[in-house]
Amino acid sequence: MRHDPYLEGFVRSPARLRDHPALVLNADYRPLSYFPLSLWPWQEAVKAAFLDRVTVVAEYDEVARSPSTEFRLPSVVVLREYVKPGRMAAFTRFNVFLRDEFRCQYCGATGDLTFDHVIPRARGGRTTWENVVASCAPCNLRKGARSVREAGMRLRRKPFRPSQAQLNAAGRKFPPNYLHESWMDYLYWDAPLEP
Repeated sequence: MRHDPYLEGFVRSPARLRDHPALVLNADYRPLSYFPLSLWPWQEAVKAAFLDRVTVVAEYDEVARSPSTEFRLPSVVVLREYVKPGRMAAFTRFNVFLRDEFRCQYCGATGDLTFDHVIPRARGGRTTWENVVASCAPCNLRKGARSVREAGMRLRRKPFRPSQAQLNAAGRKFPPNYLHESWMDYLYWDAPLEP
């Protein structure tokens, strides 16, 4: 697993999530998503537990108190009802970057990313999974409205429409900056073991 400071700009981490977030697992004990990691603020996790929508499987040492009770903050919760994951990934800029592992598909750079139409829009290229790739700004400028061949460039990988499972697999390569020790048994348990 790699850590890339550039990715920090893509990860939304509101202050309330940094303070004792709860990892949210589907009823099959897998995270709802890996990137961004499915996290709830502790307040949401407590509310869901109180409403019997989740099972708390791990807790922080910290305690929250109300006038009538006190309880330890949940660090891992499991949904009581299975949420069927979507089969098709949403076509968004972020998901294009994730599919392409936050690398320019021309030179491999990781900074200053934008996206590029392989077949330029000026030539009838459409904005689809199969025609859009992550590109650094210099490569995008260099290619311009020309074809890849005309620009004397090569694609590292042909663009494709990823499934949600493929995006989740790509997301596992980019763990968030903060992983609580109680989450580790649930994040990568279905990944292949290294010899």
